[in-house]
Amino acid sequence: MSEHLTKHHPDSPNGCDDVSKNESGNTPFASILDARLSRRNLLKGSFGLAAGSFMSINLSGCLTNSDGTSPDNSFKLGFTAVAKGTEDLLRVPAGYTTTVLYRLGDPLNTTTPAFVNDGTDSAASYQFRAGDHHDGMAYFGLSSSGLSKDLSNTSRGLLCMNHENITRIFLHTAAEVGAGFPSGARVVSQIDKEVNAHGVSVIEVVKGASFSVNKLSGFNRRYTAASEMTISGPAAGDDLMVTPYSNAGTATRGTLNNCANGVTPWGTYLTCEENWAGYFKRQTSASLATAKETAAQNRYIGSGASNGSYGWANPVGGDTSGVGLYDRWDISQSGADSTADYRNAANTMGWVVEIDPFAPGDLPRKRTAMGRFGHEGAMPAKAVAGRPIVYYMGDDAQNEYIFKYVSNANWDPADANGGLTAGNKYLDDGKLYVATLNADGSGTWTELTITNPLIAAAAYGFADQADVLINCRIAADAVGATPMDRPEWADVNPVNGDIYVTLTNNSSRGTTGLSTGGKSKGLDAANPRYYDDGEGRLGNPNGHIVRFRETGSNPAATTFNWDVYLFGAENDQFGNPSINISSLTNDNDFSSPDGLWFSQAVPGLMWIQTDDGAYTDVTNCMMLAALPGNYGDGGAVNVTNLAVPSNAGADQTVTTYAGKAATPATLRRFLVGPKGCEITGITETPDGKAIFVNIQHPGENTSAANIGIPANFESHWPDGGTARPRSTTVVITKNDGGLIGS
Repeated sequence: MSEHLTKHHPDSPNGCDDVSKNESGNTPFASILDARLSRRNLLKGSFGLAAGSFMSINLSGCLTNSDGTSPDNSFKLGFTAVAKGTEDLLRVPAGYTTTVLYRLGDPLNTTTPAFVNDGTDSAASYQFRAGDHHDGMAYFGLSSSGLSKDLSNTSRGLLCMNHENITRIFLHTAAEVGAGFPSGARVVSQIDKEVNAHGVSVIEVVKGASFSVNKLSGFNRRYTAASEMTISGPAAGDDLMVTPYSNAGTATRGTLNNCANGVTPWGTYLTCEENWAGYFKRQTSASLATAKETAAQNRYIGSGASNGSYGWANPVGGDTSGVGLYDRWDISQSGADSTADYRNAANTMGWVVEIDPFAPGDLPRKRTAMGRFGHEGAMPAKAVAGRPIVYYMGDDAQNEYIFKYVSNANWDPADANGGLTAGNKYLDDGKLYVATLNADGSGTWTELTITNPLIAAAAYGFADQADVLINCRIAADAVGATPMDRPEWADVNPVNGDIYVTLTNNSSRGTTGLSTGGKSKGLDAANPRYYDDGEGRLGNPNGHIVRFRETGSNPAATTFNWDVYLFGAENDQFGNPSINISSLTNDNDFSSPDGLWFSQAVPGLMWIQTDDGAYTDVTNCMMLAALPGNYGDGGAVNVTNLAVPSNAGADQTVTTYAGKAATPATLRRFLVGPKGCEITGITETPDGKAIFVNIQHPGENTSAANIGIPANFESHWPDGGTARPRSTTVVITKNDGGLIGS
């Protein structure tokens, strides 16, 4: 029997990049509890630390109310906080109702059979079913007739949704799981099913008594890891994009590991390819033909040989498709050049992909001007006529960077219905920047361009701007960008323009040695914590959320100021204010912030979602509602860290800039999910009276050995009984018909 690959297992596609979620291992609950009790008793007596606020950050025009809300926003949180818990339930506040909308395997049409959910559903049918691991999503209003765009419609719309990864044991039969999934010899039908369970759904939803999927809609469709895609922008046609599938380097197959998302002012959807590297079979980097190829594989994929996380390049009997359907997952150099093998296939992944939900016949376009990395999401600043379009993006891996894209064209509201043609104008021609966060709370955006002397002279040897975009991590290394604690979702507060980026966690922060990018993993002002969470997890186990204010409140500025909006922590952190810096309580403490999204219907209301493995002995993953105030509403803080390895084992005090402490008025737990899940993906109807939330991979810690024993599944949510668990989209409404969060 093969080892079960959970989402963040070291050998899974996500685990290959976000190592911090895997080093802790899968410790049995009893051992965790024993360790928690014994280590807490020990550590409570050993911390004598203080976090001293000794100065204020002055910023003219950034006043806040006494409760931390913006003076522009009178909205107040009105629900009772949901308690932490580990039940196999989805829990929301009293006065709210959840409705299941769209589960793994649900058909998109009336001809696909109902989902059996025992692993016997065919691979081909997954082209017309909900994929797995529901993630980022967005709602686009549809006219009452169902024929055209009406972004204001609250009762009929198109829901675009990512399917990031798979829980493999629940896709296949118990017999198949028992036989194992050897990565060197995979059953073709199993590969096809797994490929089709990745990607994106576009579904029409209609409100009756509650929302449901309109299976008769001509807009309903799936994009999978095998769907045809267009490569667009500066890297299209470059030699590094040439494959046997597209000798011109302008097309590829599939979108992969689609995590967070974005939207455009012209009404299209952006899906973002995150931890794609682990899917590919590869040779050792040292055996590649050139030093450049070695450097690129080391920086993006790794130095070792591998069959790939799921072995999709190795069907039993070899690839007999005649079109390289499986060979494309093998990036080894087996042919004379890139027209004879798929050595460049990985270069066609790692992009922001634009989809027009209202145009089923248009191929999605990979927007290469926005750079290639582990794209978590791409969220825009407010579009203003006569000014550039700006997007903020995180590279979700340990010690990676925060990026910004600025279009060369200024926004013209006449393009509001321009579809993918508008995307060509604004997303194929622009500047890519990377962030440096300075110790004094200032920051700089550095353009990643071949004309920058540091990039032109980099040891890698960039050939042109396309090379810079394809290998922008290496370019960011060259200009001295700040490595962060796993940058994930980013979004912009519509009230004041402040930018928020979640930093989920980082087990390597404060350790010795260098990151993959050749940078120190030591502490700095923007990543200031190294601690033991009481269960043996070291580094920054609970994560934090950084906040930017662009100079002049201009999203296209090249300088900014920053602070840390919130530090994740358990509320009982041994009385140590250098861990629980944000003064979290039992009603709002959290760990590993991942999803972050601002309501457009309720300006200033922000939602925070967690993807955690450090606090799950106490609570399942959660979603919190926040009213975050403004950049600069706190002050400078000294953070004292004990026995930091990167500081030669000595204690180290770091000065950082923390936002105002959380209060019940500004931060409250709204939702707690079922066992084994991650809460990720959120969108709303335009009136703010319904939100759509994704519950990803419930029960994923079920062992392969228990697949034939339903009573032993970690979760049976949402169907209950002895059912296999399913990633699911739910709709949440308030019973009195009011705004969500009120």
